[in-house]
Amino acid sequence: MEHMLLLFIFFIPILGLSNGTETEQDFTWHLKKIPQIVRERTFSLDSPKFEAKTKLELNSVCGIECQRKLPVPSLSDLKDLLSYETVFENGTRTLTEVNVLGAVLDPAGNTTTRRSLRKKRQIYGTDSRFSIYDKRFMTNFPFNTAVKVSTGCSGILISPKHVLTAAHCLHNGKDYVKGSKRLRVGLMKTKSRGNGRKRKGAKRSRREVSTAKEDPKVATEQSQQSKGDRKRQRRPGRKQGTSDGMPSFQWTRVKSTHIPKGWFKGVSGDIALDYDYAVLELKRPHKRKYMELGISPTIKMMPGSMIHFSGFDNDRSGQLVYRFCSISDESNDLFYQYCDAEPGSTGSGIYLRLKEPNKKKWKRKIIAVYSGHQWVDINGEQQDYNVAVRITPLKYAQICFWIHGNDGNCTQG
Repeated sequence: MEHMLLLFIFFIPILGLSNGTETEQDFTWHLKKIPQIVRERTFSLDSPKFEAKTKLELNSVCGIECQRKLPVPSLSDLKDLLSYETVFENGTRTLTEVNVLGAVLDPAGNTTTRRSLRKKRQIYGTDSRFSIYDKRFMTNFPFNTAVKVSTGCSGILISPKHVLTAAHCLHNGKDYVKGSKRLRVGLMKTKSRGNGRKRKGAKRSRREVSTAKEDPKVATEQSQQSKGDRKRQRRPGRKQGTSDGMPSFQWTRVKSTHIPKGWFKGVSGDIALDYDYAVLELKRPHKRKYMELGISPTIKMMPGSMIHFSGFDNDRSGQLVYRFCSISDESNDLFYQYCDAEPGSTGSGIYLRLKEPNKKKWKRKIIAVYSGHQWVDINGEQQDYNVAVRITPLKYAQICFWIHGNDGNCTQG
């Protein structure tokens, strides 16, 4: 099964070239000029209540038909939608207003490209997901970029200190969710001293004591994992490698969280999936390989129209789950697809491989954030899709600005 997985991961782009209808040059990362996001002013807001319940499935959001009817955002709208809130680890909150320079407004509006429509669920027919059991894969690129968010979602490493995830994992459109005040990110461990075992009655470290006080959920998970290790130690004749497939995590505190104002209120006057993304700044940098951002191409520019992502689905507790599928529909801001996924994978980074300009090398980049299984309005009826938020030039500019603190490194993407 592992060999099949590798074939899919490394050769899908090549298979897309062999249908005789497109050329190799079609599947290239085309550099685009990025608009500028400029900070105008920042002011303090009241601290959030942090009382909202985490809701990983949204109802009555603006869907395919609704997207077509939305007005084209004006420059004033964009400035408002791309302004953002920042919540810090001490619970304080600020609002930063921005200006947008060099944005090209699309007169066509929120058009959609429709392919064959099929009504399917989160998991349908044969489950096509792959659980990554082997730590040789789990702790190496691209799978090592997947992280766990303590509110029950997934995310992806986009810099040595930043994680990209879904906004609704942290905020329900009205308030921040419980647990987001002391937010933590779990990075899969590459090494564990003493195979993660601890002597009976051994003292807990200061960090573990602090974790138990601040985040009982994470502390419980760590405690259960430690107990499981002791049980495995007692069983004679069992292989040392049985922990493969159940990754252990190094939990890191989040220093600050950025969410676009467009998530709180979109052009339609309601929460907008278009802006269902957030960036978490970690308190301490990691030393792992992360995945770069890319501008989301259209379906026609993707080999086989395929996308890929990995996350921590709730029905496969503790396992890293990888999947790939083709996109069914797209709008300017969203992908509609039927990738097999369950809650827990929400917030995963969706990526694909394209050729680097003027090179023979193929490179993976993040092109969207998995928003999850959502009910969308189509011709007055609610239908379910698995939806992803595309990284457009404007969103690229904003996320890049959050990473670097200025637009100097964000001129092309």
